[in-house]
Formats: sequence, C-alpha cells, structure tokens
Amino acid sequence: MYKLFKRLADIFASGIALIILSPLLIPIMIGLKLTGEGYIWYKQERIGYKNKPFLIWKFATMLLNSPNMSGGVITTKRDPRITPMGGFLRKSKINELPQLINIFKGDMSVVGPRPVMKVSFDAYPKHVQQVIYNVKPGLTGIGSIIFRDEEELITEVKNRGEDTWEFYSQKIYPFKGEVEKWYQENESFITDIKIIIVTATVILKPESEIVYKWFKGLPKRPF
Repeated sequence: MYKLFKRLADIFASGIALIILSPLLIPIMIGLKLTGEGYIWYKQERIGYKNKPFLIWKFATMLLNSPNMSGGVITTKRDPRITPMGGFLRKSKINELPQLINIFKGDMSVVGPRPVMKVSFDAYPKHVQQVIYNVKPGLTGIGSIIFRDEEELITEVKNRGEDTWEFYSQKIYPFKGEVEKWYQENESFITDIKIIIVTATVILKPESEIVYKWFKGLPKRPF
C-alpha cells in the first residue's frame, strides 16, 4: 500500500507543483533562451529504478559541451562553465524543478536516492550498486541533504591540489551508499514527509543540522 500511495502522491504533487510553479518556470525558460547559449533544457542519461537508464530533465546551467571541457563531469563552485543564470539556478536548486516532469512520468519520485550518471554509478561499491535503486530515484533524498554543500566541498579538495574524482569515488560515494541503505531500511510515508520538510529547511538555512536531530541512527558524515 505504501508504494501505491507514494506513486499516487507523486502524480498529484508533481502535477499540482507544475501548475502552481508555471509563473516562475516560464520566465526562467525565457531568460535561459535569451542568455548563455540559448538553450533551456539539459537532458542527461542517469541510472534509475532497478539500475535502468532514463533521461533526467533540468534547466540548463552549464555550457552545452561542458562534460568535454576541463573539469569533466565534476562541477565546482564558481565553475567557469556555468552560464550567466546558471549560478543562481544551481544555488537555489531551481534548476532541479523540471524533474517534476520525470516524477509525473514515473521515472522518479519526490523522495529517493539521487540518480547519477553511469560513470558515477560505477564508482559505488558493488554491494551498494545492487541495492541503491531498488527504490525510485528522487528529486530530494537523505544523501542530497547531507551533501547539500557538495560543490563547495569539491572546490576545497581541488584547491588543496587533491584528485577530486578520487575523493568522490573513495569517500563521497561509499558514504552516500550507506546513507541510502539507511533510507531503504527506514522507508515510510512519515520518513518521506520529514525528508521533504528537512530539505526545505536546509535550503533556507544551509548551516542547519536538523537532519541528524530528526533521523536517529543515520550514519554520521565523516568529513
């Protein structure tokens, strides 16, 4: 019943959100068309439910050819590949809102592990790969909350002259995997509601540590 209710809630919530947010989304689409390279949507293949690929929707925030430029798939704070509107859209998380379309279609859920590219998925430990997408990927999730400062963290690693990809694959991804396993062990309607509330809280107050107050037994971030 939980999964059926969650799917119905996803359809209702994403549909209503797209209607309510249209006065915000339409001006952003116009702004993106008139700035940067003039394209609105960023669609990229990600790994989803049961490890099957799908196309994720986002607002374009980086140069079209950015994956083939210096930096590759890793984005740092003040990355020169970010477009004029991209910095604001990324910081405010507005660039993620088109994923409401993915949720409505059934590719994603409101709450779940963030979908990643195959190269990133391959960096997860094997035991994590086998279970992380036994639930649908989400617009927000417990890993997204804990690593809301991910770009700043990676920028610090780069500034220290360390290998950013090694940091991802050896530290961030193994820990994210353990966190998402915790979510599956504690998955419930109440947990999902709490994650949505905590997400809104940390967007408004990035320094908040509410996540560890609200979720008992959650693995502590080691760095």
